[in-house]
Amino acid sequence: MRDREILEVDTPILNTGGNPEPHLQSLVTRLNATTSDNGTALYLHTSPEFGMKRMLASGSGSIYQICKVFRDAETGRYHQPEFTMLEWYRVGFNQHDLMDEIDELLVVLGSSAAERVTYNEVFHQYTGLDAHAAGNDVLLRKAQEVGLSAANADRSLLLDFLFSSQVAPRLGRAGPCFVHDFPACQAALARIRRENGTELAERFELFINGIEIANGYNELTNYSEQESRFEQDNRRRMDLGLPAIPWDPDLIAALRAGMPDCAGVALGIDRLLMVLTGVDALEDVLTFPLT
Repeated sequence: MRDREILEVDTPILNTGGNPEPHLQSLVTRLNATTSDNGTALYLHTSPEFGMKRMLASGSGSIYQICKVFRDAETGRYHQPEFTMLEWYRVGFNQHDLMDEIDELLVVLGSSAAERVTYNEVFHQYTGLDAHAAGNDVLLRKAQEVGLSAANADRSLLLDFLFSSQVAPRLGRAGPCFVHDFPACQAALARIRRENGTELAERFELFINGIEIANGYNELTNYSEQESRFEQDNRRRMDLGLPAIPWDPDLIAALRAGMPDCAGVALGIDRLLMVLTGVDALEDVLTFPLT
């Protein structure tokens, strides 16, 4: 990062808003200004993304951060409720420019550069289905065949289940692998483009030995579209019986003021160390694992 003149920054861990994505569960604490009040809910960040985007909008230029992040309901071989993330944003980059830079980092760390495949290529290879054209009924039947117990699920959940159970474990076995151009319903905070009549999210993930190491986007900069996606995420959360999460209004204000075109990525340092050292579980690279 120093060699590339990317500025190191530090953003707050505690925030008044959280990330409403349905598959992310925030850890929440309360700030009591006095012993008699009910306190203010504060969310431990699941990523430093929102604060860093506010800095980008204020003219910081390309930035990075290494910090602890927190996610509830995530324990297991590849998950810890507290883990270390490297996140960086490159002004003027698109998703492929950023994948190039991650490749350079992998080589410095003694790995090989990653191959690149589209989401639909590997989805079709391992499920036999077209991720963009298959109807929800077709996706549901396939998901139930391979173990989904839910009788109803939206398209995003069905794709996520099939990808995580049937595709992801097979990726990156012969070397690092980037999967890019996700279905539009998997866009999260990525831009969407139309190609040959299909909407594609300009998002990528890096896999090594079947493990997701990094998740990146060609970042959405349209404030009204971002607000609409947050509202849609909260509707999905409530449909799933999850509480709605307030989002950071300062992020929307920053996007309204104008965030530069950029690409960003979040990379799990603990997982990367795990695959580089050849150990079997995340706890093997942590001094004090919680679970």
